[in-house]
Amino acid sequence: MVVARVTEAKGSTPREAGVFMLVGEHALAGTVGGGALEYACVERARAMLGSNTSSARMRFVLGGGNTSQCCGGIAHVSLQKLTLKLAVTLERDMARARALRPVLCLFGAGHVGRALAHVLALLPLNLIWVDPRAQEFGQPPAGVDVRVTSDWSAVMESLPAGSGVLVLTPDHVLDALITEAALCNDNLVYVGLIGSATKRRRFEHAFRATGVAEERIQALVCPIGGRGIKDKRPEVIAALVAAEVVERLLHPSGGGGESGGC
Repeated sequence: MVVARVTEAKGSTPREAGVFMLVGEHALAGTVGGGALEYACVERARAMLGSNTSSARMRFVLGGGNTSQCCGGIAHVSLQKLTLKLAVTLERDMARARALRPVLCLFGAGHVGRALAHVLALLPLNLIWVDPRAQEFGQPPAGVDVRVTSDWSAVMESLPAGSGVLVLTPDHVLDALITEAALCNDNLVYVGLIGSATKRRRFEHAFRATGVAEERIQALVCPIGGRGIKDKRPEVIAALVAAEVVERLLHPSGGGGESGGC
C-alpha cells in the first residue's frame, strides 16, 4: 500500500494540502482530486509497489504544464509506502480531524429522517440520530451515533457550541418543544425544521408567546431544503437538505473559495 498525500497546493487545485489517498495493487481509498493528476499518482504508486522505491515526490503544473488539466494551480504530492509507523500517524491525524468536525443532531427516524441519515453520513460531520423507536432506524449508516431515547433534552444539552439541529419527528407538539429549545440555545448555528410555510407561521406565533427572541425565530430554517423545488420524495428532500447543511453548518461564512475540484 502507498500513501499519496497533497503536501502543497497553490492557486486552483483539485484538492487542498493535507488530503491523502491509499493506493493498493487493485484498490483505492480516498482521493487527491481525480483527473490526470490522480491517475498519474496512482500509476506511480503502483509502480512503487513492485520496486524497492519507498518514497517519491511529484509536482503538477495544472495549466500548460505536465498534465492535461487546466485548473491553473500547482500541486505537490508525496508518495510513501505504508509502514506501521505511518499507519499510526494517519490514524491519529484522522481521529483528530473527526473530532473537529461539526456536530449535527437529527431528531426523527421516519421516512425522511432515514433518507437524510444515509445522505448526511457521507458528509464530514459527527452525526447524532435520535428517536425513541428502535425499530425505525433500520440499518443505520456506519459512523452514525444512534441514540434510542425519548430524553431529547439531555441530548440537546450535550451538544457542543457550533452544532446544528434538524427536527423531523412525527409529532408536531414534540417538533415545537425540540425546536424551541434549540432556538433558545445560542450555541447552535443551524436549526432546521421540516414543515410547510403554514407550520412555520403557527410555530412562530407560539414561540413569540413563550418569549423566544425574534432574532432566533428568524434564524429558524423552515421549510428545510427550500430551493423552489416542489418534490416531496424523501430522497430528493434529503439531497436538498444535505446541500443546505453544507452551506449553513460546514461553511456558515460562505467559504469564499472554489469548490467542485478543477
